[in-house]
Amino acid sequence: MAPVKNILIRLPNWLGDMVMATSFVKAVQHQFAGSGVDVIAKKGMDQLLDYFPAHHEKYVFDKTQYPGISGAIKFGRQISKKKNYDIFFCLPDSFSSALMAKATKAKKVVGFKKEMRSFLLTHSFQKPKGLHRVEEYLYLLEQFCNIKIPVPPVELNHREKEKKNYIVVNINSEAQSRRLPKEKAVSLLNHLRKSIPSDIVLIGSQKEAAWVNEILDALQNKSGIINFAGQTRIPELIHCLAGASTVLTTDSGPAHVANALGTYSIVLFGAGNENNTAPYNQANRKIIRLGKLPCEPCTKNTCVHYKLPECLLQLDDNLVTSAVMQQLNS
Repeated sequence: MAPVKNILIRLPNWLGDMVMATSFVKAVQHQFAGSGVDVIAKKGMDQLLDYFPAHHEKYVFDKTQYPGISGAIKFGRQISKKKNYDIFFCLPDSFSSALMAKATKAKKVVGFKKEMRSFLLTHSFQKPKGLHRVEEYLYLLEQFCNIKIPVPPVELNHREKEKKNYIVVNINSEAQSRRLPKEKAVSLLNHLRKSIPSDIVLIGSQKEAAWVNEILDALQNKSGIINFAGQTRIPELIHCLAGASTVLTTDSGPAHVANALGTYSIVLFGAGNENNTAPYNQANRKIIRLGKLPCEPCTKNTCVHYKLPECLLQLDDNLVTSAVMQQLNS
């Protein structure tokens, strides 16, 4: 392979996927030692780059500033005027991300075959089945380099080392099929409050704040429950999760953040396949799934068999609370 000077990585758009891509960034840095590695992140997610593996330049893609297909092309062309790239790794599967890559005029554009975009890629590969997403990303690099590569750790860099006496509870998810229904969220939080003396910190994005407030209002006992929903941008979220003694969470972005920070996480799975998208580091996580319904696991964002996701509704509050208490006492 010819000497590689500059590499550009288009990172995934979602928080959890972006965390899982930290392993890929490390692998690229190791495989192309001495090359400059730059990254592209979606606006909003770019704050996570402060905790990412070391990289050189970052480009922030704002979809409101660069809307649609034409916006992706314009953004890529602007990058092409700043630097010449030898390799562009395109981790998102979208057609528009491949157009952006093509517009950068990178010598080699590497990505998975998806959305009829292969003609925009110089090196396109079929996405493997049955792998965890961390390993899917690494597979792309392995196929391009034609070598087997050990999986680097999935981790975020942070300064918060001391664990404090509080647990974080995240009831939210972007998908309805992964979010705790109100009935289950209220029941579980009531059970936790009765059983655990530690403070309980609720988190959530600004658009999730109203939902969290609704759950909080329905609780029997609100003492020692701190509501940070709507107040946790990525820096605050990382500080909160890094300092927690334990995190109880749905399958969501914060689950991956906590896992990558080294905080022990108990992850409640409804929809979603934990073999593909669970937080990757097994040493500091526990997966809880009902595992009794014929539709499990599914990958639908909305439950198609029930009005509300029964896979979450039927979870045993005692089982979940016991898992939290066991970790707190360990």
